[in-house]
Amino acid sequence: MYDHRMYDHRRLGRELDLFDTDPLMGAGLPYWLPDGAVVRHTLEEYIREAERAAGYRHVYSPVLGKRELYEMSGHWSHYSDDMFPPMALGAEEVVLRPSLCPHHALIYRSRSHSYRELPLRMAELGGMYRSELSGVLGGLTRVRAIQLNDAHIFCTLEQAVQEARAALELIARAYADLGIRAARYRLSLPGEDGKGKYVADPELWRRATALLREVLDGSGIAYEAVEGEAAFYGPKIDVQITDPAGREATLSTVQIDFHQPERFDLHYIGADGAKHRPVMVHRSIIGSVERAVAHLIEEHGGAFPAWLAPVQLVVLPVAQAQVEQGEEVVRRALARGLRAELAAPGDGTLGARIRAARLVPYQAVIGEREADGDLAAVRLRDGRRPGAVPVAELLRRVGACVEERGAELWRAA
Repeated sequence: MYDHRMYDHRRLGRELDLFDTDPLMGAGLPYWLPDGAVVRHTLEEYIREAERAAGYRHVYSPVLGKRELYEMSGHWSHYSDDMFPPMALGAEEVVLRPSLCPHHALIYRSRSHSYRELPLRMAELGGMYRSELSGVLGGLTRVRAIQLNDAHIFCTLEQAVQEARAALELIARAYADLGIRAARYRLSLPGEDGKGKYVADPELWRRATALLREVLDGSGIAYEAVEGEAAFYGPKIDVQITDPAGREATLSTVQIDFHQPERFDLHYIGADGAKHRPVMVHRSIIGSVERAVAHLIEEHGGAFPAWLAPVQLVVLPVAQAQVEQGEEVVRRALARGLRAELAAPGDGTLGARIRAARLVPYQAVIGEREADGDLAAVRLRDGRRPGAVPVAELLRRVGACVEERGAELWRAA
């Protein structure tokens, strides 16, 4: 019988030495171990590269802001229950930010902008903080310190639908590369019983909802409209995922926002020489890095795609006499940009070392014959054994598969 606990990221993440927690750091504040840090770093570099290719420019902004900033954005009146308490700093109060969008709005308004610059796509992998109750915290999926893949596109009204649609396409490509399946798409709308939870501006909600429906309908995506799941300032498209136990969560989002450009008095100079209000498209391709890694652990059972695996190639000398050759193969792999390690005879029998490296995509066994001929007997994680190949060919093939970010581990010569 299938047991979803086998793929619970909280168990697997600790067994595979990816992350852990400590009571002195606090609940909902996991730390990353070296292999987990590799996965996180690789994922972050992937998303930065994808965003750069899509025309985004990256920024850094501080994780603190004055209380007045979040009063201006509307977070203080609509979202303060989920924020950490303000900290006194002399006569001022500063707050750990619950969101990146107010900071990006300030960055936008710090310079004048022409319609010729739009759309202006601003991205950041930045920290934010949520005062989650201890009862809902769990592993990497619900945490208090979040590294968010966030971006805000400042554009004209006429550009908003295309920019939101392009964000959905970027999400789909990322999911394909990461091996993630979307469970469903949700158009998240306000609930009638919000009682102050949502911005009171019916026209704002009507316009933004109509545009998001146009985005979804034009993309040919089946979706469900669900009330009570909107952001406080506007509706959003949520891309939902499910874990092995069938529990659903939001990973990626796209939003069209008329509220914050108004609150921050953002504008650009149009072709007519007059000031115009931009539209702010919020989008997150992989959501929080923590939740994305949690889902990847469970989706792949710890057997990450080769390009994302903490160790991509393990070299296994059969005996001590082949250790020097094994070390040379590792050096060549590292020079090729691959993540490679040596599993020496002192770490156990060959069979035990092979089993210990069962989640590594590629294993290179080096016996006496292989060492003499600069060969490696290749074993793949999926059970295939292509046999002995020249080390140069092995590194070329592995490098090509990693660079392609595909699911295939081995291609015909």
